[in-house]
Amino acid sequence: MGDRHTFATRTEARVKIATWITDFYNARRLHSVCGFKRPIDYERDYRATLTEGLAA
Repeated sequence: MGDRHTFATRTEARVKIATWITDFYNARRLHSVCGFKRPIDYERDYRATLTEGLAA
């Protein structure tokens, strides 16, 4: 149970959590699930295909 931590403020906790999420879900790293695209590029392309489908 060495993972437990007490934060002085909610802001401190939120910053620590946001930093952990950003580090864990690395948006720059290529992922095989995304066709070796960066997750942000994959999402952009995916949203573009949804928009194209609605325009058809």
